[in-house]
Amino acid sequence: MTDLSRIKPSHTSRASYIYVRQSTPSQVEHNRESTARQYALADRACQLGWQKDQVVIIDDDLGLSGASTDKRSGFARMISEVALGHVGIILGLEVSRLARNNADWYRLLELCGLTDTLIGDNDGVYHPALFNDRLLLGLKGTMSEAELHIIRARLDGGIRNKAARGELRRGLPVGFVWGEADGEVLFHPDEEVTTAIRSVFERFAEFGSARRVWLWLRSEAPSFPLQDGPDGQVRWVVPTYTAIHHILTNPVYAGAYAYGKSRCERYIDEQGVVKKRMRHLPIDKWSVLIREHHPGFIDWAIFEANQKRLDTNTRPGPHRTGGVVREGSALLQGIGVCGHCGRKLKTHYRGRNSTPGYHCAGKDIVGGRGLYCLNVGGVAIDEAIATAFLNVVTPGSVEAMRLAVEQTRNNHDATLAQWRLEVERLRYDAERAERRYRAVEPENRLVARGLETEWESRLRDVACAEAELRRKEQQQPGTISDEQLRRMQALGSDLHQVWYATTTTDRDRKQLLRTLLEEVALNLKRAEGHAHLTLRWRGGAITTLDVPVPRFRPQGLHTDEDTIALLRRLAVLYPDEVIAGILNRQGRKTATGERFTANQVGCLRRYRNIPRFQPPAEPPDGELVTIRKAAQILGMNTSSIHRWLADGFIAGEQVTPGAPWQIRMNEDLRSRVVTQAPPEFLPMLEATMKLGVSRQTVLQRVKRGELEAVLVREGRRKGLRIKVVDQELELFEQIS
Repeated sequence: MTDLSRIKPSHTSRASYIYVRQSTPSQVEHNRESTARQYALADRACQLGWQKDQVVIIDDDLGLSGASTDKRSGFARMISEVALGHVGIILGLEVSRLARNNADWYRLLELCGLTDTLIGDNDGVYHPALFNDRLLLGLKGTMSEAELHIIRARLDGGIRNKAARGELRRGLPVGFVWGEADGEVLFHPDEEVTTAIRSVFERFAEFGSARRVWLWLRSEAPSFPLQDGPDGQVRWVVPTYTAIHHILTNPVYAGAYAYGKSRCERYIDEQGVVKKRMRHLPIDKWSVLIREHHPGFIDWAIFEANQKRLDTNTRPGPHRTGGVVREGSALLQGIGVCGHCGRKLKTHYRGRNSTPGYHCAGKDIVGGRGLYCLNVGGVAIDEAIATAFLNVVTPGSVEAMRLAVEQTRNNHDATLAQWRLEVERLRYDAERAERRYRAVEPENRLVARGLETEWESRLRDVACAEAELRRKEQQQPGTISDEQLRRMQALGSDLHQVWYATTTTDRDRKQLLRTLLEEVALNLKRAEGHAHLTLRWRGGAITTLDVPVPRFRPQGLHTDEDTIALLRRLAVLYPDEVIAGILNRQGRKTATGERFTANQVGCLRRYRNIPRFQPPAEPPDGELVTIRKAAQILGMNTSSIHRWLADGFIAGEQVTPGAPWQIRMNEDLRSRVVTQAPPEFLPMLEATMKLGVSRQTVLQRVKRGELEAVLVREGRRKGLRIKVVDQELELFEQIS
């Protein structure tokens, strides 16, 4: 800074700004000499003619990159002061300290030229309003940006070149460690860790669902390994769904080395702010993918099959089939499509026996109302599908039964092996705690007491693990003797007995069906009295079936279905003469357009096989109250009463649709609404996880009285609580 001719009194009358910046926190910590040189520019400003009180040091951006103005509050404050004409000179150690981006640099030059502000660095003082100085500053800014690009390209090139050889050491998932050679990946030396990882892939091959694998680990496995950081220690924690899904989708477990699975993108949000986001790329766009790079828990073919299985388990998009199998009995769940519009068929269940049915989500406007383009019962359709499936399956049921029993035994042995490793690890921890306790000096009681407590805690863990291991060893799965095997072979060589066996669950049937059947298109022809099914098998084969369905009612005199449905509800509560009065007050007419009489109601009831009203021998227990009064008595909100009415936890009475609900207030209802649930009653989430069924299934079984439940009306965790004991778990297994 030797040329002082450009410094005028108009400059020294204003403030001098010293801009201090380092690119990263590491540079701030270690490159202290550069930071000290930037702060020393304050003395240089005083030598150039500015008073000490006129020097302003801006160091708000220490540790931030100069590639953009994002989050650089100090640079933004300096720009605003320049625009207001409060700055006489801006001093920086070099141009790269002010900006690494030409857009920000030229904006600063433009403002400095308009407000007569100087810019100084180690080489001299420049006036951006002069052409030669502006040209020189522009070249310095361009070189600074090019320097940043060259440095970044050099580093990225080295990283990509090393990653292309599979030698770039990055964080490995739990179950792997880096070896001594370049790019060498080895299994974790702890046998318990590798056994836990292998159990995930074995259970997924059996269940086909990441959630079911997670639930199995929660109920069977003692704990699951979790690694703290790339080179951290392994901790044993309760398994989570995220950890299980990460293991199933990580290609490292398939022996592959992958790099560039995601990329960083810059975009402008709704407020006009430039932000960054990470976007995951498909496999064909990964930068590096080296198969068979190291030994894996599975091979690449199994990994690809697992990814397809996981993709089909997710909720499919519009006009697509798929989805994981559920507990319901509808066989076409997930693979049925509407033959009219191509949408995926929805399943529903009606009646006390939960009879399955199918409907299409698409609606056509008919007479001002939305009507499903397809709505049909599923009993006959499912029976036809099952018959077609059993006809094409090759004989092999006995062998399948034997393999299933062997697989169950192998699963039990794998669980026992994992528990034995858990006991072995806990014993080692207890012995190590004992050695530490015995090594301490007896006089040092402060340390001895803490080590003694840790030793006792480890011993308790060992005792609990050994007790659980003994319990699981006693739960041996059943076996098939040679005599039983011969008897099964004598029954036949097909899957009919297995399909219709009481031990075969609906989930098993649907899983078997999906092994061969890919899609079923259902085209309902109600007027012709049949449903046309098009079965598309895996491999491209097509089969067509025609299943009889009820025809439309002939056009003639008949009572509308809404009146029949209302009659069914009223017949339980009132005699025929009262029902006739209710129907007449609502303006309903008979099939001939006349008013209802008690005789006509009786004839219609008998024709529809609707039982007549029978007065109770004893008056019902409890008083009928309104929703509002029931909420006051039970100490709840009216919205909560409506919600529990819909879920079936509270029984209500309604004369006709649209009429007010009435609640019968008795001691049984009062006892089920409590302020604090007993300890054996679990929240809904824990009950569903323990029983292994969905929330809707639990609510249906509460309605049927198979599960005992209470409603907590106060506290932070208010809501429904389900009583789950071991006997009920056995009952659920028998029912399933």
